Amino acid sequence: MNYESLKLEKQLCFSLYATSRAVTALYRPLLEEMGITYSQYLVLLVLWETDSIPLKEIGDRLFLDSGTLTPLLKKMEKNGFLTRARSEEDERNLVVRLTIKGRNLRKKALCIPERLLESSGLVVEKVVAMKKDLDKLMLHLEEKVRNSA
Repeated sequence: MNYESLKLEKQLCFSLYATSRAVTALYRPLLEEMGITYSQYLVLLVLWETDSIPLKEIGDRLFLDSGTLTPLLKKMEKNGFLTRARSEEDERNLVVRLTIKGRNLRKKALCIPERLLESSGLVVEKVVAMKKDLDKLMLHLEEKVRNSA
């Protein structure tokens, strides 16, 4: 037996986890200025791309179940960033829409990608290549998870 593969520094999962925590920490002060959390920022990114979207589609895009997403959306609704209402076509579906306050945050968020890039110390091409590789890995792993369920 070779226990070398069990060393922490050999674990891809740990590198991903630690990197994710560090990146999220860099986002924190920028998002606090906007009055939102990182999770709320992710929801807003989806809504800025496609407003008036079913809750299920937001969950699918963010890989979150409704049990995790619903409390997040309720808080965002309470803070005036979005509304949630039953679909007129199908009452079983909840549709999420941005408010003017939620739409206006988009302009404030424009500086975030650039500031994160600066903080990373990387060039754009390197970040784009890493993201492409991570997206491939994510899609592959998500397929494995779906097939094993």
